Amino acid sequence: MAVADHMPRIQRHSHDTEQEEARTGAPAVRYVWGLARLSLGFVFAWAFLDKLFGLGHETASKQAWIHGGHPTLGFLKFSATGPFKGFYQDIAGTAWADWLFMLGLAGIGAALLLGIGMRLAAIAGPVMLVMMWSVVLPPENHVFMDEHLIYALLIIGLALVGAGGTIGLGRWWEKTRLVQRFPILK
Repeated sequence: MAVADHMPRIQRHSHDTEQEEARTGAPAVRYVWGLARLSLGFVFAWAFLDKLFGLGHETASKQAWIHGGHPTLGFLKFSATGPFKGFYQDIAGTAWADWLFMLGLAGIGAALLLGIGMRLAAIAGPVMLVMMWSVVLPPENHVFMDEHLIYALLIIGLALVGAGGTIGLGRWWEKTRLVQRFPILK
């Protein structure tokens, strides 16, 4: 009979938990998820800033939203293919589509960078990303899979593992009265 069989149940559980954390490197795993969250947050924040100010990467300065440009025009008008092409070309450059797109980029980017509002980001992010995926059906490099779907799954995973609490404000945010009253804001 092993020595562990003679230990009280609670000590064995505690010992097992410690061994599991030591084996998996639980703090390291949390930091990897935190860095993944920040990385994806930078993707959204950069897209927002580039379209807002025309930083010259994808959006020229004269096409910036602050200079009267339309953030949805180029992608939806000229990149749309597949079964939803007509729908996306019809909404390309409309004020409501521009506003929803930019608010989505800013909100999702801020949630991911700060580690707050992860549940909302886990809803809004995949909706936006799946819509962007559906603009270019079929995707260029695979019959159905592309980075939009992978990012959508990643955002959901980040929320599920509580990635906002590591290298972010998630733990503090969850303790606020507002979030206590409305848990969807976690």
